[in-house]
Amino acid sequence: MNDDETLHQAVALARQAVGLTDPNPRVGCVILAADGSLAGQGHTQQAGGPHAEVMALRDAQARGVSVRGGTAFVTLEPCSHHGRTPPCADALVAHGLARVVMAMLDPNPLVAGQGVQRLEAAGIAVSVVPPDHPAAVEARELNLGFLSRMVRQRPWVRLKVAGSLDGRTALENGESQWITGPEARADGQVWRARATAVLTGIGTVLDDNPRLDVRAMPVPRQPWRAVLDSQWRTPVGSRLLAPPGTVLVYGVAEGDEALVRRQALAAAGATVIPVPVAAAGVPAGQVDLAWVLHDLAQRGVNELHVEAGARLNAAFIAGDWVDEYLLYVAPKLIGPGRALAALAPLGKLADAPTLRFVDTALVGPDLRLVARPPGREAF
Repeated sequence: MNDDETLHQAVALARQAVGLTDPNPRVGCVILAADGSLAGQGHTQQAGGPHAEVMALRDAQARGVSVRGGTAFVTLEPCSHHGRTPPCADALVAHGLARVVMAMLDPNPLVAGQGVQRLEAAGIAVSVVPPDHPAAVEARELNLGFLSRMVRQRPWVRLKVAGSLDGRTALENGESQWITGPEARADGQVWRARATAVLTGIGTVLDDNPRLDVRAMPVPRQPWRAVLDSQWRTPVGSRLLAPPGTVLVYGVAEGDEALVRRQALAAAGATVIPVPVAAAGVPAGQVDLAWVLHDLAQRGVNELHVEAGARLNAAFIAGDWVDEYLLYVAPKLIGPGRALAALAPLGKLADAPTLRFVDTALVGPDLRLVARPPGREAF
């Protein structure tokens, strides 16, 4: 294999880490022996487990192949700090690699070029492919959430909506099961599984009593569930509070009655998070989305998957918090009903936010659209 082929193989390995590694990035590694033959390969495991480079080194050892004088191809700069595991850069040095090729540098302040420095200081030749290299582009796509958390200190926010061709998510009476078909619903579960956390609002909890978990396939971990619940009204018998997994409830209400409801939620297993007084521009009594997103990032949330009602959707859109729209459009015309977002009226068409389609696909009879604000992925 040449360098490009080998780097693409490392990207393919990184893809296998989706839904597994959070809060760590999704990384793949392929090591070629000095003669150019495959020595070992692997991808990052669950948090606290071995990283991609260590998995590839272990694979080479299991095959009985020496990596001394060989080349490691990694999708992200090897770490240079002691976290839950030792530095991967040191492991590559200790095993006598002669060369390391990377798809991208790591913006984590604990790394940020220091992995390259350690390798070069040990006499290892290091090269990083250009940002427009296909492997670099895909490596960034796989790690948009991690990059967002490192660079912007907030998660990558994906807003998922399923609706009709005329933009309705439910009938006027609230009936919504099922606008889209089973294939689209199963596909939505795949997107849930890749997120660190799934977020909704109290309106959806009270109206639909959702589970917000992944049940269409086996997963190594369930995404966290987060609820924006300003008055702490989440019923303790809600299905989303059922194990397994972590549930975060964000609210603002104070006082004796609010305290009783908070204590009941905590006793039911939820992590109760009082949100400070909202910043200017946030209506009194409402949860400050900016604060919540920062808090989620501090807790290690890379990708935040939002499945909410029209009001909360509109709040995310109006605040320009949505990085990616995941829309499932059924070939149905509903007429009067509930809109995908309760947006304020525009004064002129030129004020409408413009999005860029990055993917379109048929999923069963329905159309899946993925769209982003222009330039949002430029980390």
